[in-house]
Amino acid sequence: MENRNNVTEFILLGLSKNKKVRILCFLFFLLCYLTIWLGNLTIMVSIMRSQLINQPMYFFLNYLAFSDLFYTSTVTPKLMTDLLTDRKVISYKNCMIQLFTTHFIGGIEVLILTGMACDRYVAICKPPHYVIIMNRQRCKSILRSSCAGGFLHSLGLFLLTIFLPFCGPNETDHYFCDVYALLKLACSDTHKIGFVAIANSGMMGLVILVVLMASYFVILCNKRAYSVESCHKSLSTFSSHITAVILFFVPVIFVYIRPATTLPEDKVLTLFYTVIVPMLNPLIYTLRNTEMKQVVKRTWCSKSFWERKPVTRRLFIL
Repeated sequence: MENRNNVTEFILLGLSKNKKVRILCFLFFLLCYLTIWLGNLTIMVSIMRSQLINQPMYFFLNYLAFSDLFYTSTVTPKLMTDLLTDRKVISYKNCMIQLFTTHFIGGIEVLILTGMACDRYVAICKPPHYVIIMNRQRCKSILRSSCAGGFLHSLGLFLLTIFLPFCGPNETDHYFCDVYALLKLACSDTHKIGFVAIANSGMMGLVILVVLMASYFVILCNKRAYSVESCHKSLSTFSSHITAVILFFVPVIFVYIRPATTLPEDKVLTLFYTVIVPMLNPLIYTLRNTEMKQVVKRTWCSKSFWERKPVTRRLFIL
């Protein structure tokens, strides 16, 4: 494969050539990245130190926060580093690794959102059977399936790209290695591969979005059959799910549903679902969720959480 490639590195044009704009962008994304870590770690620690971890929705939310951290970390640190340098270079090997990991973790996140939607559907539409259907074993199976689905999704794009010959040029108008940007640089006909990429990413995102929105529509139609008191807890995060889904999927579909071409707007849209949405998710799932806010307050305001427990010494008499 190395014999077919004259390219050993790729040059990323990044977000802007203006140094002042790059510095402002660096400060903004640094703030976003710190917020992502603070928000998602807060959610993970709060859930794991409370009884919420035993509830399916919060079980999935814990792993959604975990995937958010790693998903944005595949792109944001490199983005911030490049904003401070004039020449933005990534090696061929690191480019392929970034391509694989970004789509792998992104695929897991998409499927976890689907699992959360299934959980809300069962909780609202089939409350008497909720405990039986959404048991711990079922939740773990959904999580394992999400990981397997993300791996297959990423592996498909990775295999499509890694066997392509790159003869030059090696300059791409993007800030990370994405499949369409790399297809544009390949020195071979990539039209058929582009259609496969559409089916892998674009159609996958569109189908999942349709399934999610259909499930939410069914929930809205069925919630009238129950009293407000009986389903208030189940519906407390319903609007949050819709918000998160729209913010994530609409940019993804716009970027990947069309033929393998890149537009100037792509960089802004990919920023939205690689940086902005992972930053907003903790706010969406805490500020719009009374139960989650109470748990966060109890966890982080508890004296026992901050106090260091004294080490007990034992005296052994021989």
